[in-house]
Amino acid sequence: MDAQLIVVKVGTSTLIRDNGTLNLFNMDHLARALCDLSNMGHRVVLVSSGAIGIGTGKLALPARPSDLPKKQAAAAVGQCEMMHLYDKFFGEYGHTVAQILLTAADVADPTRAAHLSATFSALFELGCIPIVNENDAVDPTEIETGMAKVLGDNDTLSAIVSRLCGADLLVLLSDIDGLFDKDPHKYPDAQLIHTVPALTPEVLSLAGDPGSPWGTGGMATKLSAARVAVEAGVDMVITHGAHPERLFDIVAGKAVGTRFLAQKEG
Repeated sequence: MDAQLIVVKVGTSTLIRDNGTLNLFNMDHLARALCDLSNMGHRVVLVSSGAIGIGTGKLALPARPSDLPKKQAAAAVGQCEMMHLYDKFFGEYGHTVAQILLTAADVADPTRAAHLSATFSALFELGCIPIVNENDAVDPTEIETGMAKVLGDNDTLSAIVSRLCGADLLVLLSDIDGLFDKDPHKYPDAQLIHTVPALTPEVLSLAGDPGSPWGTGGMATKLSAARVAVEAGVDMVITHGAHPERLFDIVAGKAVGTRFLAQKEG
């Protein structure tokens, strides 16, 4: 298997249980899978949501804050705790992680974007696994709706990171197995679509509403991310975050989840 540059995005619903507590089982298994992929010679980037949810639990708040300053405060606390846990889990498997927090301005400005690309390259050269999140404490574009957005959600952020890194593959670990021909929550006979050669109007019409009470993204954001990824020449896969071991089959090109095929030049 040829070495690849793989960006994996994990959603809040994979990291936080329905009762608001941390899903340490998923975090541990994800870290182990990514470390093993790195051991196989692949370069790996993790884009991780969850700061506000983890901060909400760390602060013992009864629910996710509703006002923006407290959301940003929860994000600041949660980001610290989240990186502490990732450092612990990845460290147990012999790997060093690095934190990169981004704002919309960072990826929109060509000079900053070039520096980001150089930073990723240096981290790969040093054998590190970058862990990326949006800097919610200073940039509310994801957590506050109704504003002009460059990022807006971590699905889109992961696609932009894939473009900046020159990734071969983007994997979105979600709370659903992939893209279905109709809403599987409503229709038991819904069929999983394994391959999407092109983002046609018919495919885009399959987007549904956000599903998890702890996450902010739904299928619409994932299809938006798919557009960014495939236009940058990156394959994108949606699969369930409860099964990080499936990453090995995905990297090997096997039919897991839904794969959106990159647009080829020429």
